[in-house]
Amino acid sequence: MKINSNYLRLKDSYLFSTIAKKIKAYQASHTDADIIRLGIGDVTLPLAPAVVEAMKKAADEMGVKETFRGYGPEPGYEFLRDAIAKYYASKGVRVSAGEIYVSDGAKSDLGNILDIFDADNKVLIPDPVYPAYVDTNVMAGRTIDTARGCEANGFKPMPESHYEADIIYICSPNNPTGAVYTHAELKEWVDYANKCGAVILFDAAYESFVSDPTLPRSIFEIDGARTCAIEFNSFSKIAGFTGTRCGYAVVPEELERGGAKLGALWNRRQCTKFNGVPYIVQRGAEAVFTDEGMKQIKANLAYYMENARVIHEGLESAGVWHVGGVNSPYIWLKCPLGLSSWEYFDRLLERANVVGTPGAGFGDNGEGYFRLTAFGDKERTKEAVRRILADLK
Repeated sequence: MKINSNYLRLKDSYLFSTIAKKIKAYQASHTDADIIRLGIGDVTLPLAPAVVEAMKKAADEMGVKETFRGYGPEPGYEFLRDAIAKYYASKGVRVSAGEIYVSDGAKSDLGNILDIFDADNKVLIPDPVYPAYVDTNVMAGRTIDTARGCEANGFKPMPESHYEADIIYICSPNNPTGAVYTHAELKEWVDYANKCGAVILFDAAYESFVSDPTLPRSIFEIDGARTCAIEFNSFSKIAGFTGTRCGYAVVPEELERGGAKLGALWNRRQCTKFNGVPYIVQRGAEAVFTDEGMKQIKANLAYYMENARVIHEGLESAGVWHVGGVNSPYIWLKCPLGLSSWEYFDRLLERANVVGTPGAGFGDNGEGYFRLTAFGDKERTKEAVRRILADLK
């Protein structure tokens, strides 16, 4: 018997386990330390009341014979797919319900979509990057090249002539950097993909944090994207479904490669390997797009973005180079004093009792940078910024 030896090529996922160990060790010798965590990428506000009520109602239905539901349609119930299509329409984007495939989250989809592509395809992934993009392709044995983000390009790498790519990952607003592509910048990527026959896997999990109307919230706002892109989105960040699990992929009808429609291939994959998202969860997701649901959701998003504003303006006042914090819940800063990512982590923990995430954990180009997030308590975030600025002085 042989195992998939590609798994042995995976780098140890040390980032958050190392952070946890460092915090535990520090707390053991500083039992009175008041540690504020700005490194978490998980939401902290509860589900919106409209979502909770919809889930309660759906749970009641599951307890009655006449309204009980067993297996649902693998691509998702029509009521949710229709609601998502209307959400896109509200942003001025044309997407049909039949092009939407409901899932248990964008992270799952971004890995599972690789099933429909041959292992010989070459992959282009930005660096710094969400680690799952890399790991899922390593597991499949694909050749990976990196599009390098840096200060000079605002951590928004652009197409270059030497790239050879069949699959291209783009995340905007980006995790971990918070950088957001413009229409013109995404147009360059779309034109590049159409020219070389590549497919863009566009991670739009943070699109709901974009408030600037001049910035795109979907790849399908870009002319030509429907023939080269698949978009992935999630209810995790817009509506706090990180522990509830619901997301979706949008595969345009026009998107074909190798004489096959990719939507049909993805549907076949899902019908074979996935039994669909629970009815109760899908009813909760549908409630996100109701008038009352959106009102409540926007209040939560505003809460997080107020935290982002506090961090952004604090760093700006201190002259610390950074991106994000505007149209994104992530803030990506250059470590002061020439410190490495882990050196700055240790300094903040020990001198300010504040925890962030070392940029080195997100790729080679993350070294020397640091991620803070806006997914915390408002008053605690203000206190954390005060401590960070005091340490800088």
